[in-house]
Amino acid sequence: MIEAFEAHPRAASLAGMDDDRVVVKTLSVVGVKGRPRMPPRSAQPYEVPASLWQRQDMLAALTARDIGVAFQLVRQYGGLSQTVIGSMTGFSQGKVSAIMNGSQQVTALDVFDRVADGLRMPDQARMALGLAPKVGLIPRQDVGAGFIPPDVPRTVDLVRGEDETNVRRRDFVGLAGAAMFSAVVAQPLSDNEQLGDIDDLAAALAEYPTAAGSLPELGQLATTVAQAKRSYQACRYSEVAASLPSLIRGLRIASASMEGEARARAHALSAEAHHVAASILLKQEDKGLAWLAADRSVQAAHASGNPLMIGSSARIITHALMDGGHHRAATGMASTAAQHLDAALAQQSPNDLSVYGTLLLRGAVAAAQHGNRHTAAELLDEAEDAGRRLGHDGNHMWTAFGPNNVLCHRVKIALTLGDAGSAIESVRKIDLDALPINERKATVLLDTSRAFLAWGKHDRALHILRAAGDIAPEEITRRPATRRLVRDILTTAPISVRREAREYAESLGVTA
Repeated sequence: MIEAFEAHPRAASLAGMDDDRVVVKTLSVVGVKGRPRMPPRSAQPYEVPASLWQRQDMLAALTARDIGVAFQLVRQYGGLSQTVIGSMTGFSQGKVSAIMNGSQQVTALDVFDRVADGLRMPDQARMALGLAPKVGLIPRQDVGAGFIPPDVPRTVDLVRGEDETNVRRRDFVGLAGAAMFSAVVAQPLSDNEQLGDIDDLAAALAEYPTAAGSLPELGQLATTVAQAKRSYQACRYSEVAASLPSLIRGLRIASASMEGEARARAHALSAEAHHVAASILLKQEDKGLAWLAADRSVQAAHASGNPLMIGSSARIITHALMDGGHHRAATGMASTAAQHLDAALAQQSPNDLSVYGTLLLRGAVAAAQHGNRHTAAELLDEAEDAGRRLGHDGNHMWTAFGPNNVLCHRVKIALTLGDAGSAIESVRKIDLDALPINERKATVLLDTSRAFLAWGKHDRALHILRAAGDIAPEEITRRPATRRLVRDILTTAPISVRREAREYAESLGVTA
């Protein structure tokens, strides 16, 4: 990926990837006799990003008093390891792991209160959990001058000639009290973050079939589906959302009216169109409509009788399960679908390998979100083998699957598991130019930005984010998740980066 970043100076110069001479070492921080230095009991060098407490999935978890999901979100979006979460809340790492995987539950009120205090939940989050609000916000406790958190990478950049630990000796992804307060009371997301055609798409998904005035021409429907797929992969989401309602209505009429092979083909096209609709809705975080569209995709795929289409639609239902927090079910769904596809297709073509490999990648991400490192690693390795057999990064069956796509998922999974350093090391191996679609390029750049933010490198996080916007503007302007990333960078930026972060956020209409 170094060469690809050289083609984009903004990303390359600040990502530390513009020269092969850049060497980054991860050093262990040890105390006497090789033992990790432990912070004073009163020291609390970690904080959860304030914007995390405003996420709908976090508020839903707190309302349900599901501490396991809350811990998963803290790890995924706050970059805190299980050990750190345990040190903040008074649990062992094993206890945190058990709570996260659902084998143990938190039910006692005093334990809820301890978790809320340890994670420094603002009043909004405390009340969602059913606890009384506190007066003001819990103040930060400064880190002792000699303490470096044992699981935070200490880096030396030989080109810049500086020990960044000395420069960055502060909370990683931490917020000062004032910044936290600003984020908690921030205005809701602006209207221009939502696509304008979602209501029409909702109507098209929900309405009953109507009598056909004239039967649609199957070839034209196929052309329109392919154009919708291309536009989605080019991140032209507004264009796709505008075209989907009439396309879905036309495919519904064709699927109900045609016979034989034409009907099976209409069902297959309907599966693809609903797949695109679900993908758009997931990016908009419209979980209800995304579920509806994903289910319609799976039903149409089964009606087509095509094993490859059934496997392809399993990808979107897996994604919908993941987005709903059903990570264990998503892992099982993806793994089972991959096994069925592998058994059904004796001689695997590039299409077969691509759908099979992409299912494995979806399952790996779901396993990581569930905290199952072993399963995530196994599925990643199987996907890597499929990528080697395919031998290139293609876009068969609209999957963008290949060896570099597997590396992109290694980045995402490392980030999900709270290992920003490993995520960045995987980024360095990616050939960005080999990725066949802009959506995949933008996604890995956004994951890279999140990794740098979790690592406390706000300047690089900001400039990688801007590079993603250059490649795929609507990934920045149209996605609530990306705008939250902009807000996180803005509210946590050090003085040296704050002005640039503020100007960029204001250009997008994002406020702290």
